[in-house]
Amino acid sequence: MTRSEIDYGGMMHRAMQGLIADVLQDVADNGLPGEHHFFITFDTREDGVEMADWLRERYPEEMTIVIQHWFENLIIDDEGFNITLNFGNSPEPMRIPFDALRTFVDPSVEFGLRFETQESDEGEESSGEKDGEDQGDDGPDDPPGGGEVVQLDRWRK
Repeated sequence: MTRSEIDYGGMMHRAMQGLIADVLQDVADNGLPGEHHFFITFDTREDGVEMADWLRERYPEEMTIVIQHWFENLIIDDEGFNITLNFGNSPEPMRIPFDALRTFVDPSVEFGLRFETQESDEGEESSGEKDGEDQGDDGPDDPPGGGEVVQLDRWRK
């Protein structure tokens, strides 16, 4: 099998998913250090996303979760992660595949990654909801910090 070019975009995409997996595994093993916390936006329509029906109805396209004060059962594998978050005093288990991720932001250190979808590359805009909750807190539309966001898929064909 021969190839005509190196898939740098795909390689970067997989590398960034691996970085997020490593960060989440460290948090699962050791807890969140200092002021670190995460805003993770994902596509709720992606294959493999598991969440309560009422959450899927509220966030039919996109959702942002906050991993900060209260979370449990954080389990990471090669394909994604499981986590239980508190929504209005109701613990809800979720399964989020890495392929569903759209953004990962740690505003405490102004770090952010953006995974653009193929639809975005073709000029279609995503209009999904971007508020998530942890312990009943609403996540902001744009997390604070103003750090640089790395866009990965713009080089992908």
